Amino acid sequence: MGVLHSMLVLGDAHADEPDRRRGLLSAYEASPSSTAIQLGDLMYYDLPKPTWFIAGNNEDLDVIEALRAGEDPPEARNANLLHSTTVDLQGVRFAGLSGNYAPTQYQKDRQHLHDDRRRHFVRNDVRRAKRLSDVDVLLTHEAPNGLLQYEHYDPGCDQVDDLLDALDPDLCLVGHHHEHLEMTYGSTRVVGLDAAWRSYYELDTTDLTLERHETPDG
Repeated sequence: MGVLHSMLVLGDAHADEPDRRRGLLSAYEASPSSTAIQLGDLMYYDLPKPTWFIAGNNEDLDVIEALRAGEDPPEARNANLLHSTTVDLQGVRFAGLSGNYAPTQYQKDRQHLHDDRRRHFVRNDVRRAKRLSDVDVLLTHEAPNGLLQYEHYDPGCDQVDDLLDALDPDLCLVGHHHEHLEMTYGSTRVVGLDAAWRSYYELDTTDLTLERHETPDG
């Protein structure tokens, strides 16, 4: 895999904790790629390489809201938020849905989410994401149904299923669960990512294959 055709891909980082921040930065240092994708719960935004990420359910929500508004918060460097938006990188179109699902908040307008409730996505976020076109890779924090099973229930999210149905991407990358998981949804390959302090990934942008590597000790 040539460096010109690869991207660093990272799962949840929780990098407000010093040990996990060292792990995150060691993954950046180990990767030969010049750009990165991250799947939420980043919690540290002064990044060594240009990074496109989705917000998770654990973030500095003031920073996230500033990025949503197109501002440049002082805490953020090289941090680009995907929030029902797309970016074209190395010939691949990435789309991202930021936030997690809460049934009590989903029907609200985003302007009516306050304090910690700003972490959630709402119906209009999903509607905007469904209107995106030519998406190759979809980034979500929540998982689609079928990716994993907890005791007697599936923690998958119907709204992510709806996005996969609408966009039919080649690849869907999922954060949140801190576990490497794989499945196929329709024609989409779905990969749940391990936590960044344990693993980092390289995405070959010519064929959308992933290589998993152990994160060096930070």
